Order: sequence, then C-alpha cells, then structure tokens
Amino acid sequence: MRLNIALLQLLPGHTLDEQLRKGKTACEHAKREGAHIALFPEMWSDGYALPQDRRELERLAVGADSEFVREFSELAARLDMAIGITFLERHDPNPLNSMILFDRHGADVLHYSKVHTCAFDLEHVLDAGNEWRVADLDVGCCTVRVGAMICFDREFPESARILMLDGAEVILAPNACPMEINRLSALRTRAYENMLAIATCNYPQGQPDCNGHSTVFDGIAWYRDEPHSRDMCVFEAPEQEGVYLARIDLDQLRDFRSHEVNGAKYRRPSTYGLLRETVGSMVEAGADRSDA
Repeated sequence: MRLNIALLQLLPGHTLDEQLRKGKTACEHAKREGAHIALFPEMWSDGYALPQDRRELERLAVGADSEFVREFSELAARLDMAIGITFLERHDPNPLNSMILFDRHGADVLHYSKVHTCAFDLEHVLDAGNEWRVADLDVGCCTVRVGAMICFDREFPESARILMLDGAEVILAPNACPMEINRLSALRTRAYENMLAIATCNYPQGQPDCNGHSTVFDGIAWYRDEPHSRDMCVFEAPEQEGVYLARIDLDQLRDFRSHEVNGAKYRRPSTYGLLRETVGSMVEAGADRSDA
C-alpha cells in the first residue's frame, strides 16, 4: 500500500480570499496527481503573518468553524481526499497556530495546535497548544494512524516520541522556516528513532525566511535482506513553488516496525525520572547540582 502525500509548497497571497482560492486550486491539482492527503505549510490562512499589534493579530485570526476552514472540509469531501489545512486560529486570550486534518469525507479527525511555539520570537503573541493528538485516517486504500507537529516542535524529541507511543505511523509537519542541514537532520532523527514517516511542507523560496525543501522521511533505515542502511529521505522538493507528490510504502514501513528495535521496544521508562518532573523541580534540581 502506497500512501501519496501532496506537499503544497506555495507562496501565499495577501488576503484570506486569495489564500482560499489558491489553496483550493492546489488541492484540486493534488487530487489529479493521485494524492490521498494534501498538506499545507504552516499557518496558511495568513501566510504565516504574525503582526505584533493585538488588534491586527485578532483581525487575521479565523475560527475553527469559520467559512475559510469549512471550505476545506467541503473540498475534502468533494475530492475524496484528506486535507491538512493550517491557520491562525481565533482563541481566547491569544490566537493559536493550528492545523485541522479533514478526512476524505470532510470530517475533522485531528485538530492540533502547536505546542512548542517560538515564544522567543514573533510567536510570543500566541498561546501554545497543550496536547498531542493522533487519528486513524481512512484514505480509501487503507487506514493509517496519523499525528501532527508544527515546525519548532521538530526540535524536541518528546514531540515525535509521544505521537509514536500513541501509535502514529505518519506525522504531518507544516513548516515555515529555512530547511537547512541541521533542521533536516532533526527530522531524519525523529523518523529514525521512532520508526515512523514524517512529511514536512514548507513555504518556497520567495517567502521571507523560507526556502522550500519540503521533505518526506519514510522511517525505514534499512531493508531486512539488504546489507547496508538506506537514505530515509524518499523525497525532497527544490526551492521553487509547486505541488509535490511523495509516496510512502506503508507495507514496508509496517514490516520494518514489526521486527526492528527502535521505537518503544527497548525503552526503560523507570529510569527516566527526570523527564517526568515538572519544569520547576527540574530548575531547582539544576540549581542544587550547581551549588554542590
């Protein structure tokens, strides 16, 4: 079974209506190419605009039940294709950086808000999400367990690890930043250590602080009967704008997960006590050690 994911590496427009029109056209293109899932880059509703003026920020935010989001639910049902739409989500007291995955029937099966916001930068005006979610996604040819993380979430091993522990086979990762060797290496590592696929959709060259290079790492580090490791990067887009189709062989991924050693198989959670402590107690522990 091959899962076809369309990475919509698009330059944004200047209005919500432009985002809607261009996004719908790209989804229709993806369907013609045979996609089971179409994935947008991070915060597509406003092209990752983050004004620091509160009134302007609230003006750009849209609700999860807004016409903009509903249009993609209806489009998913019409195209018989899952769509991961990203948006600046209206929320009290501050907006969220969110993605909703609509299945091929138009149902909201996964609604995720970025947990690791870039609070050191422009995203300090946003609220952070507070939970990880996975969903069983029926794509017609099969059902695949899908999770989500957004951009900076990639830098924290816990993000992909929690999704893996909840059964995720594929992680959808909207993005808005330069994809260079270190960020790409982080994605490769998350895929390797959890034996799962990660599909990342970035903005192309021409969008400030972005450079394309949307990728898919399929999580299969080697084949059972072959002597050498393999490159898990099965797709990397160029810098240019486009709708790019990537394929994941779910049968091979599932076979690999069934007999290889990464993921949850040899974890020893009883020894990971420090990871379970609160941030406050970790800070206190660090202070105690530095005083010793």
